[in-house]
Amino acid sequence: MHEPLGSALEVRPPPLAVPRPGTIERIPKWLNLVPMVLQWCWLGLRHRSLTLPSAANPQITAGGLVGDTKSEYFARMGAHARSMVAPYVMLRVAGDDMLAAALSAMSEAGLVFPVVAKPDLGWCGFGVRRLDDALELADYLARYPVGESLMLQRYLDEPGEAGIFYVRHPEQSSGWLLGILLRHYPQVTGDGVSTVTQLIEADARLRRAVRNQREHECRHDPDEVPVAGDSVRLSLIGSTRVGGRYEDGSVFATAELTAAIDAIARDMPQFHVGRFDVRYHTLQELRCGRFTIMEVNGAGSEAVHAWDPKYSVWQVYRMVFAKQRLLFALGAANRARGHRPIGMLALARHHLHQQRLIRRYPPSN
Repeated sequence: MHEPLGSALEVRPPPLAVPRPGTIERIPKWLNLVPMVLQWCWLGLRHRSLTLPSAANPQITAGGLVGDTKSEYFARMGAHARSMVAPYVMLRVAGDDMLAAALSAMSEAGLVFPVVAKPDLGWCGFGVRRLDDALELADYLARYPVGESLMLQRYLDEPGEAGIFYVRHPEQSSGWLLGILLRHYPQVTGDGVSTVTQLIEADARLRRAVRNQREHECRHDPDEVPVAGDSVRLSLIGSTRVGGRYEDGSVFATAELTAAIDAIARDMPQFHVGRFDVRYHTLQELRCGRFTIMEVNGAGSEAVHAWDPKYSVWQVYRMVFAKQRLLFALGAANRARGHRPIGMLALARHHLHQQRLIRRYPPSN
């Protein structure tokens, strides 16, 4: 089995046919956002604040809408929540000679190669790379913006990845799961005749992703001819922008999984809404609440289970609109408790800073 990025164990038997991109995936991103922005503006007028959701998580930058870092979620965790996080170390790139410091920090944290490097202030997998040795680490550090922070985290080879969207009202003692996303990494399966490039061209989702790709470095040989049945994983990340597929796994929201996520979230002071991105060995283990946290996202994290190709455009917007109404309701509840939302200018500055940094990060792989 060709395994360029880790274990190729199946979480469950693969479907007979991978669904083509859903209608919502084929709509340009800017056009997708129009109905969401219109509803957001309506909710803002109704609640007298366009930035009210930034009060949903009072101890996180802008509530997690934008400008929040990966490390600030981990820093606010108690002992129980931290025990569920994959080991990591933080580095601030200060100049050219960073390799020795990085290797020393890895050693102190008990990290060995491979590791995953990711920007502390990131978005949609930009700048996320698997590093297999010191040479790759040195190259990543040399290309990383000076003065900015990054995370080196243990590479998780569990075959399953999920995004678990959690909600807890400020006046409630426990929360619930709004949805579960199962990520399927972009991959091709060999037929013994076609090259990797030809197999990509034969897949509508992968073909579209490759043509729209602006920053991504492949770890596979595009001219390789995989043997029949041999799977080649094309990316470390499972985002739709690189050809990944999202599946709604909300049916797996058992009482055990809900309790496990709730216990972690309640160990993060004033954390009320967000998505836990986790890795797991099998769906049964996920259902039982056994997983490892890769990162946490706040109010700005999408309810991406709605992007399952089985849903129509109207079904997707119904779920997204419900999530936005919920964000404003949580923000309103916290505003009534004395927490002020961030101002529009400050929110815009966070957004522009994040977008500028994304363009400077090393390519993902």
